[in-house]
Amino acid sequence: MTCMQNSRVWALVIVVMVLPATGRTQQPAATPLPKVTRPVATAGSHPFLAASHDLPPTDLSTVGYVEEELLVDGTANVYDWGADGSVSVKTPNAPYASRILVRRPADRQRFSGAVVVELLFPARRWDWSMMWGYTHDHILERGDAWVGITLPNGATGLKRFDPARYASLSFKNPAPAPCPGAANNAVSDTEDGLKWDLISQVGALLKSSTAGNPFAGFNVRALYLTTQGGDLVTYMNAIHATARLANGAPVYDGYVLKAPFNASRINQCSPAPPAGDPRQKIDHVGVPVIAVAAEGEVLGTYASRRPDSDDPLDRYRLYEVAGAGHIDRSAYQGFPSMEDQTAAGNALGNAAWPFAAPCDPDIPLMATPIMSVAFDTAFAVLDDWVRSGKPAPRAPRIEVKDAGTPQAAIVADRFGHGLGGLRTPYIDVPSATYVTNSNGPGNCREMAHKASFDAARLTTVYGSTKSYRDKVTASVDRLVKERWLTPGDARRVKAELP
Repeated sequence: MTCMQNSRVWALVIVVMVLPATGRTQQPAATPLPKVTRPVATAGSHPFLAASHDLPPTDLSTVGYVEEELLVDGTANVYDWGADGSVSVKTPNAPYASRILVRRPADRQRFSGAVVVELLFPARRWDWSMMWGYTHDHILERGDAWVGITLPNGATGLKRFDPARYASLSFKNPAPAPCPGAANNAVSDTEDGLKWDLISQVGALLKSSTAGNPFAGFNVRALYLTTQGGDLVTYMNAIHATARLANGAPVYDGYVLKAPFNASRINQCSPAPPAGDPRQKIDHVGVPVIAVAAEGEVLGTYASRRPDSDDPLDRYRLYEVAGAGHIDRSAYQGFPSMEDQTAAGNALGNAAWPFAAPCDPDIPLMATPIMSVAFDTAFAVLDDWVRSGKPAPRAPRIEVKDAGTPQAAIVADRFGHGLGGLRTPYIDVPSATYVTNSNGPGNCREMAHKASFDAARLTTVYGSTKSYRDKVTASVDRLVKERWLTPGDARRVKAELP
């Protein structure tokens, strides 16, 4: 056995069994499909996170899209994940009920064939479509579809928001007992580990011809899973290998990860794998994986760096985005309205600043869409890789000095942006310094802010407005040619020029 094969044995132990009589291998069973129903809407009711009730509200019909909410229910296993990487069933066939939100072209002729599936971020205990916020322009102009999945921690807020509409949502703990070390022997009512089979089953549904599939009559040719956080790492490393269609193909054809890249726990009583654990390493997933980290996240994700690869079983890219902070305004394009947040509980701040406290000095959410441009690129080159076999381009890593020490720091260029990395026109030809963190409480250290150059500095750097425009245009054209910028983003950048 080669070293490469050995590195993934721990993730494949539940995938393949050798049949003694024939020596052939048995493929994993086909992922079952969930039951699909439509919610019973009372007068005045609307889906939580409906585009028409988001910040800002969007009428998807004006761009030829429809939105549909569906309830999905089925049974799921709760898994254990051993330190050796082996995955076993802890509790089989536990019932669950969740919901999905679907946005797709109304006309099947406009459909690109690609569906972006987002695990809705439950940090506030309700659904947040963060990746839709970053990439909606790209999705809509290409004719892609988007599906958001409600996870266990997000269901709490939905049931509070509309108890009648979401009465059936359930991730009931099938084995109620205190987790080892639980304070006061408390027992959780819910089981977070039911989400893994939910994710697989929804994906299988979207590729199926079954009744109730919102893409019936559409030709779904590629399914890409995305979110922020460690759920994607755990899913890829522990679950992906056994999530299969009836023809043996994987349920998901590729992944785009937003940092951080730390694997999450596999069930509500299991701790997340510790730092340095082999289960943390994204390795030989079998389909293309693109990980995207903002410059402001690089020191935190440095330990998870690994080489890019074109190995057919280990197609991988890491894009570290120069000048970008962990959070900017784009992540909140598609945030629930303040009214809906209040109804769901845990509403913070206001529409312009959705946090409990301002930074010091006060700053607005950074509007320059550096991360949107990077994610649009990631999805575009992933689609090329999956459907055309054209490998994604490789980007240099952002330079770090004193890596692995408390003194670790980003090596900056003359404008204050990290050297290396994926460089957008905003950093290639800057008119401002983009600072990747800010002073103040709470989320401020994750917040980027912009320090625009004054007229004197712009003149010193570029000489004239025309010279600046010409340099930006040349940068945009080069980045499009090199596949670091989508044509849609190229048009938007040029339209912003003075």
